[in-house]
Amino acid sequence: MSSSAVVWDPALLGYDLGGEHPFNPVRLHLTIKLATALGVLKDVPLLVPEPATEVELYRAHAAEYLEAVKQAPMASWDVGHGLGTSDNPIFTNMHEASSLVVGSTMLGARRIAEGRALRAVNIAGGLHHAMRDHASGFCVYNDLSVAISWLLDNGFDRIAYIDTDVHHGDGVQAAFYGDPRVLTISLHQHPFTLFPGTGYSGETGVEGAEGSAVNIPLPPRTKDAGWLRAFHAVVPSLLAEFRPQLLVTQCGVDSHEEDPLADLSLTVDGHRTIYRALRELADTHADGKWLAVGGGGYQLIRVVPRSWTHLIATVLDRDVDPDTPLPAEWSDLVREAAPRAELPLRMTDGGDTGFAPWGDGLDDAVDVAIRDTRRAVFPLHGLDPDDPRD
Repeated sequence: MSSSAVVWDPALLGYDLGGEHPFNPVRLHLTIKLATALGVLKDVPLLVPEPATEVELYRAHAAEYLEAVKQAPMASWDVGHGLGTSDNPIFTNMHEASSLVVGSTMLGARRIAEGRALRAVNIAGGLHHAMRDHASGFCVYNDLSVAISWLLDNGFDRIAYIDTDVHHGDGVQAAFYGDPRVLTISLHQHPFTLFPGTGYSGETGVEGAEGSAVNIPLPPRTKDAGWLRAFHAVVPSLLAEFRPQLLVTQCGVDSHEEDPLADLSLTVDGHRTIYRALRELADTHADGKWLAVGGGGYQLIRVVPRSWTHLIATVLDRDVDPDTPLPAEWSDLVREAAPRAELPLRMTDGGDTGFAPWGDGLDDAVDVAIRDTRRAVFPLHGLDPDDPRD
């Protein structure tokens, strides 16, 4: 069995919301080019996805919504369902392109379910805001909800979903809010300050699935140290208690300090540290099974390619030294397209990823978020919210 699978095809660049929309597929193109130039993808066969079928899409979406997506590019009327807005503009071949994104995450899920890979990564996935009957937050179809639903019918009874995007993973939470087989954990900028306005610590699941939703809303300007302290204060204990058979992670990188759409202050080094922590948690609590996808990230040149190259490298156990210089061939490619772009020189921001563990006497806004989340969720899992050992 190959230990890891990478899903990629240039056709995934067709999910293009157009014009000056921040969700620009160039970020995917530059990531694959950078990973290739650094040798991360050397001798790695790239798995080519096929579009998800309608039957597969029905796992997460209503039939009338699928029909609206199909008709929207040709319609002379308002099709509704959140389509045709500034966030979710209508574009040519929208159904086909969106279905291919779902198919790409499904391909990674299948490889793991079939025992052909322990890990899989798909940077084109991560459309975590799409709801059952409407588009939201740049997301038309929810590849994660479809894939998790399929996995539940194909050998998995306990799946942990961890969302590290700066925005709350609301679409995935909504899909499984009443399903105790899926533990959704989202670390995000506080909903009072950022779209979609959900993801408070008190959102913990409905009757019969109490504690299945976990939310850690972080204050604006949270840096690597605070983010990592919150993560380690909550996530490992819950995974140890939940005992997932598979870890699914949405790895959006719009938490970076340079991202234009949000206000957290992580670095590329913080992102790399997060991926290494996720890998370790998958190995420790999920028999090594890990499905990783992309998500948000809108500093298209300086941040996304480096962070997601670290993600791909981490999944493949080909970790890239942060001090590695950016290859000249990649920098030249970027300068041809964006001559005025200020390029980073190395695979690091020089960020300090050391952090004080929760319970070591700190008492700031991040610790308030930690306490609120632990007190809301830990008792539902039989854990002591006030004991640092839990």
